[in-house]
Amino acid sequence: MKAPKILPWVAHKTGISEDLALKLWRRAAGEAEEMTGRCDSSDYYRLAVERFIDLSEAEGNSVLVRETPGVNCVFWLWRHQSRMSSMHLLAVQNVTRLFQSGINRMLHVQGPAV
Repeated sequence: MKAPKILPWVAHKTGISEDLALKLWRRAAGEAEEMTGRCDSSDYYRLAVERFIDLSEAEGNSVLVRETPGVNCVFWLWRHQSRMSSMHLLAVQNVTRLFQSGINRMLHVQGPAV
């Protein structure tokens, strides 16, 4: 994913170099991808930008003022729980497919013709 257009602005406002900001963006994007499991969703981009701003503020000497509603953490927890439950369903689906392919191999059953 390309770096966001706000990268130079955040770098300037927090007092860090653009090179450091780019490194922080790559780190934030990697962490967001690890958390969401994909790199093309709106949750991924939101988490990457939030993490990038947090890392920039920690490295720099200035804090960006962001409006954060108090209920945001409840919605984040709900979305996180939803992602975690869908991961369990994917794991069960993969185990079921593995089990089914093992049975098919044992019984010498061929899959459907494509």
